[in-house]
Amino acid sequence: MTSLANNLYRFGEFSLDAQSRVLKRGAEAVPLTRKAFDALFLLIQNAGRTVTKDELMGAVWPGSFVEESNLTQTIFMVRKALDETADRRYILTVQGEGYRFLVPVTEVGSSGPEPEKETTIAPPMARDEHEIQSHSHLGSLSSWRSAVIALAAVAFVLITGLSIWIWRSGKGPAEPPHRIMLAVLPFQNLTGDAAQEYVSDGLTEEMLTQLGNLNPQRLGVIARTSVMHYKDAHTPLDQIGRELNVQYVLEGSVRRESERVRITAQLIQVKDQTHVWARQYDRELKDLLPLEGEVAHAIAQEIQLTFDGRKEAEHQSVVSQQSFEGYDLYLKGLYFFNKRTPADLQEAIQYFQQATAKDPSYAPAYAGLAKGYAILSAYSGQPGSEFMPKARAAAMKALEIDASSSEAHTALALIIQNHDWDWQTSEKEFRRAIELNPNDATAHHWYAEHLMWRGRFDEALEQSGRARQLDPLSLIIAADNGAILYFSRKYDAAIEKWRSVQDMDPVFMRAHLIEGAYVEKRMFTEALADNEKVRPTISDAAYWSWRAYILGRAGQMTEAHSAIHQLLETEKSSAVDPIAFAQSYAGTGDKDQALAWLEKAYARRSNGLTSLKVDPAYDLMRGDQRFEDLLRRVGLE
Repeated sequence: MTSLANNLYRFGEFSLDAQSRVLKRGAEAVPLTRKAFDALFLLIQNAGRTVTKDELMGAVWPGSFVEESNLTQTIFMVRKALDETADRRYILTVQGEGYRFLVPVTEVGSSGPEPEKETTIAPPMARDEHEIQSHSHLGSLSSWRSAVIALAAVAFVLITGLSIWIWRSGKGPAEPPHRIMLAVLPFQNLTGDAAQEYVSDGLTEEMLTQLGNLNPQRLGVIARTSVMHYKDAHTPLDQIGRELNVQYVLEGSVRRESERVRITAQLIQVKDQTHVWARQYDRELKDLLPLEGEVAHAIAQEIQLTFDGRKEAEHQSVVSQQSFEGYDLYLKGLYFFNKRTPADLQEAIQYFQQATAKDPSYAPAYAGLAKGYAILSAYSGQPGSEFMPKARAAAMKALEIDASSSEAHTALALIIQNHDWDWQTSEKEFRRAIELNPNDATAHHWYAEHLMWRGRFDEALEQSGRARQLDPLSLIIAADNGAILYFSRKYDAAIEKWRSVQDMDPVFMRAHLIEGAYVEKRMFTEALADNEKVRPTISDAAYWSWRAYILGRAGQMTEAHSAIHQLLETEKSSAVDPIAFAQSYAGTGDKDQALAWLEKAYARRSNGLTSLKVDPAYDLMRGDQRFEDLLRRVGLE
């Protein structure tokens, strides 16, 4: 192999410049994270050879222990960057071994103005007969699925049943040891009109809701955040099965013809890509929303029969009659909510408010509004007292409309935890939310955080694991899994987790708690660099507070007090959570000032006090009677 630093590699439409670390498609640069670039680089250097998982993890995360899921997510990002489809594949997964780059690669000796002679790293590869058959099988199945969607003219065609999982009382085979996991892929919009996208998105959301409530003890349904990664991606089903760890996939499409709408759906078993059943629904286009509910319920009934052998006596749709405009606004709100920056949360709140204005009887929009307000303080650095009354009002309105709303109970649990510090009632609300919908990834996620604040780390990791199973591609769930590791003093593991999140999104805010872990490891240069990197996306108060804390812990007191001065200046123009000052003074070792600002935080009902029991920043105050008294008043003694 020639020197790595000066090589240019070409494959298909792409070129990879090793020296400048740039991937291009034609003349346009393709965004790629550092870890994804490293993984792709190693694969193309070894085109035609299976690169083992150990080799990849050793090269991409040298000298570090990482979970295999990090590698899976990184390969997922590479495939997305290459726009891989079932008909145009670049990377082959060799089950149980690793990955192989399928496309011939041409290596140019230099990326300078006078390139050296080109050589081929690997010719078009001769895969073993088994792999050739497997790959061809995938392609033919993909084409067949497309043909089924396009030509499905016979209504209600049952392909086959999955009798092995018919769980009738006293009949059939024994129960499987684990829940079956199902992914509802985004329904395809085949109307030819991008303005009709909300119809397919709405049907996807309805399917998630209906199936999530179908039989939660037996059937786990992957959350919307993760499945929407595959919208318009044409990702092979076997790849989706691995990345989401599901056994079944439901895919479908929506097609409009004049005043009629046709919806197709098919349930596919991932391991052999057999079609368990397929259905087609043709209806008059008079009222799309009831149609969505009707079709979603009908498909849910079919899946109930497939997995459980039972059918409900009558149709009881859970769909309210909200306008499509309101529903579409709600979906937009969810999109911005999941980005988790102060500006995006404000945007999400605006969309949720518009959704409630369009339909005052739509409980999910009120629940979304409650969750948005409930976490805004933590991300904006502003006192929670400004947002919590609005959050509580929205949560109570959602429960007034629908007392069985898992989302509303989850939001209320967070409000009671962060504002009331009533930990017992908060836990009851979280447990109620999970009881109502065990497939609610956010309920498990926030309950894990609740347990973390109380120092119950093993239980927290268990709940976090359940959230990750339901929403495996969620950045916020992964980042908060890192937080559990950090607060339980597992700093190395926390750093690796947060770095893996930053590889997916370099400015994802929650992952920048990594600065605290860096401080505990005395990696002050890395902590300051991270604080500078995230500065454009965080509030001035958060920036100066972290800077003061890092510099203080590093012993650079003059610079630390200068940062505190800047924080005081910031407070003159905008409200600042007293927790920001408490953290700053804790960094300098000024216990009296830190405690004074914590008392101010208590007076303002700051939700930042939830971390008192577990945050390493407050370790210098532990044992001080004033601090122990504050812990008692916040309910964390």
